[in-house]
Amino acid sequence: MPDAKPSPGAGAPIVELKGVRKSYGLGTPVAAEVLHGIDLRIDQGEFVALVGPSGSGKSTLLNVIGLLERPTSGHVAVAGRVIDGLDESGITELRGRTIGFVFQFHHLLPEFSALENVMMPAIIDRGVADAEAERTARELLGRVGLAGAERKRPGQLSGGMQQRVAIARALSLSPRLILADEPTGNLDTKSADDVFELLLEFNRLTGAACLIVTHDMRMAARCQRRIEIVDGQLV
Repeated sequence: MPDAKPSPGAGAPIVELKGVRKSYGLGTPVAAEVLHGIDLRIDQGEFVALVGPSGSGKSTLLNVIGLLERPTSGHVAVAGRVIDGLDESGITELRGRTIGFVFQFHHLLPEFSALENVMMPAIIDRGVADAEAERTARELLGRVGLAGAERKRPGQLSGGMQQRVAIARALSLSPRLILADEPTGNLDTKSADDVFELLLEFNRLTGAACLIVTHDMRMAARCQRRIEIVDGQLV
């Protein structure tokens, strides 16, 4: 498996965090701060690993970067837009059109085919399943090695194949940032390598940044940069 190399379009920041703190349970006896003044910049085209022990704040940091949670304090900018003044509708639009998510548990909709699952972000964005969405979904399934499996439902696919569908879905709106949370955690070594290669190929071809949360040091070592978080602080 080759290492990540610089990608087209690298250089401009896609993510900027300044003094980001995140607390839960404010105003209660069990209030706790999970992120402690995080400063972070990820440039367009970077392929970055986020590592750290369980409970270190990896998932919380990913949720803040992915605009799934707002910070308690500090500033977050994605694709040049500072989110401080955005309402929930603006956050949802920015997230949907800028960020693609790949999770350890792929969250495919079991009642829909592989093709329909990949089309889902476009359907949500446009409000209709149009010909362009279907063409893009078919093309992406072909790129991840699943041509011919368009009509199969998730239950008819292996774990590695389901994760390929999830990657195709994440790429369906051509995001500028891919956030992958333990995307190979449930896969065997061969399937994990294949998933890594797919993300790396998209990074190289499009210049989209990729941030991977992983416990796999072998995979982290192949990324351009490794960020480590311990007890809610970058080290």
